[in-house]
Amino acid sequence: MTYFTRKHLMWAGRAFASLTLLAVALWQPAAEAAVPGITGGTGGTATFSLVAQAVFISQPDGASVYSFGYGCAVAPAGYMPAKLGAGTSTIVNHCAIAQVPGPTLIVHEGDAVTVNLANLLPYGAPTTSIVFSGQQVTATGGVPGILVQDASAAAPVTYKFTASKPGTFEYHSGTRPELQVEMGLYGVLIVLPAQANVATCGAFVDNTTATHNGQPDYRLAASAYDHPQSCYDREYMFQLTEMDSNIHADVLTQVRACATTTCPEFVVKTDPYHPNYFLINGRSMPDDMDPSFAPQYPYQPYNGNPHMHPGETMLVREVAHGRIQHPLHIHGNHARILARDGNLLLSATDGTSFAGPLVFTYPTVSGQATDSLFGWTGKGLNWDIYNHANTVVLPGKSTLGNGDASPCYADANGSFTSASTPPAVPGVTANYGEWCLDHNRPIPITPPDPQIVANGLWYGGTPYLGVQKVYAGRPTFVSTPLPPGTSVQNPEAGYAFMWHSHDEREITTNDVFPGGMMMMLLIDPPTFVIDETL
Repeated sequence: MTYFTRKHLMWAGRAFASLTLLAVALWQPAAEAAVPGITGGTGGTATFSLVAQAVFISQPDGASVYSFGYGCAVAPAGYMPAKLGAGTSTIVNHCAIAQVPGPTLIVHEGDAVTVNLANLLPYGAPTTSIVFSGQQVTATGGVPGILVQDASAAAPVTYKFTASKPGTFEYHSGTRPELQVEMGLYGVLIVLPAQANVATCGAFVDNTTATHNGQPDYRLAASAYDHPQSCYDREYMFQLTEMDSNIHADVLTQVRACATTTCPEFVVKTDPYHPNYFLINGRSMPDDMDPSFAPQYPYQPYNGNPHMHPGETMLVREVAHGRIQHPLHIHGNHARILARDGNLLLSATDGTSFAGPLVFTYPTVSGQATDSLFGWTGKGLNWDIYNHANTVVLPGKSTLGNGDASPCYADANGSFTSASTPPAVPGVTANYGEWCLDHNRPIPITPPDPQIVANGLWYGGTPYLGVQKVYAGRPTFVSTPLPPGTSVQNPEAGYAFMWHSHDEREITTNDVFPGGMMMMLLIDPPTFVIDETL
C-alpha cells in the first residue's frame, strides 16, 4: 500500500493537540466499535420484523432532536458477533426500541430474506417503506407507494428478496425520502459470503470463545467476499449522514398540534437545506467515542471508535446516507477499495486481483456503500516505534524501552509477522507487525517535553508504541502517566490518528468546533488485548 510521508504521519499523530487531549479525557478503554447487528435465522432463510416509530436522539450540545427510527417489532433470531450478546441483557434487547441508524441486518449469501415492516409513525406520516439497495425485492400487503409498497398504520408490508451476492448495502425509507431519511429512517444490510475462504483466510467460528491471531475474534466472517484476497482481521462500519434540526423541529411542532387520525400529512419545507449536525453511526463527536449501547444514548446504540494492532488488516464498511456528500478523510495510511455496493473492483487483465483505488479520502456518495481494506505497520515513520535501541531520553524522563535488541525478521512485505522466518506470534510477540527497516532506528527529531501541551503532547505520554516492561517473562505494555504523577489515562499507550470529514463545517456540532464527523483510530501495542465486549 502507499503510505503518507513521515511529516504527514507525524502531524496526524500529534496535531490538534487540544482535540487529542479531549479525546483522551472522554474516551473510555472499553468503548470499542465492532459491527454489531441482528440475524434472522439459519438454514438459508432470514426473517426480520421491523417497526418505524418516533424517538428523540441526543447531541453533544445538549439538544434532543425529534427523529424517526427502525426498531424490532419481534425479537430477532440472534445477534452477531455472538460474544457481544454473551451474558448481557443490554445487547440482547438493544433493538426492542427504535434506533438511529436502524438495526444492522446480517444475512448470508443465498439467504431468502423476509422483512416485515409495521408503521407506528405519528399520524402526519400515514405511510412509510423500505428500499433495499442492490436487491431485487417483491412486496406484499401494505398500500401502493411511489417507489415500493408502503406500510400504513393499518396495513403492514412484507418485503422478500434473495441475498444474491455478499457486500455492504444501504436500506432506507422510500416514502418521501427527502423527509423520512432526514428524520432517521436508514440502516445497513450486510451480506456475508457463502464461502469463508478458510483455506486462505483461516477458520472462522462466531461464538463467545473464538479467537483470531491470539485475540478475541469480533469479525462477522473470515473474508469480506468470496475472494481469497479479501481476508481481514478486524472490521468497523461508519454510517455518515447529516441533519437539519429545523426540519425536525417543524415536524415535532406539527405532531404536538394534532394527535388524531384526522391529522393532515406533514407539510415541511425541506429546501433550502442547511444541516447543522453531522453524524457517524447516529452520533456526533465526542459521543461517537463512547461505548456502543451506552445507556445515555438509548436510541443511538452504535459508536465509531476503531482500534487495531500493527500488521492487522481492517475491513472498513463505509456507508453514506442523507442528501449531501461527506468526504471521510483517514490518517495513517491509504485504504484499498474492494467493492462498491457489493460490486468487486477487479483487474480487467487477470480478473482476480483487486483494482480498486487507494484512497485517503472516501469520495462518499449518498446511498453508496464502500468496502475497503486498511493496514498500519509504521512504515514511513523512519524510527523504531517500539524504541528497541533504547537510545532516546525524553526531557525529565528516564530512558524508555525494555533495553534489549528484540529481533525483527522481515517477511516478503518487509514486516515482522507469522510469515517471517522465524515467525512472530500474534498477540505474543511484542513487536508483531513491525516494519523491519526501521528496527532500532532512533527517533529523528527531538521530541517535545510531554508536559508542554503547546508543543504537542503525545497521546500515550511517549512517542513510542507502548513502554515495554517484562512481567513473568512476557513483554507487556504500560503507559507513562499524563502528566507525570497522575493516573494513566491511556493504558494502551497507543498511537491516535484522527479520522474525520474533510469538509470543515462537518467537524462542528451546530457550528461549534470540535464535533460532528470526527473520531480517533487507535493503534494499540500488539500484546494489548482489544476487548470489544461491553
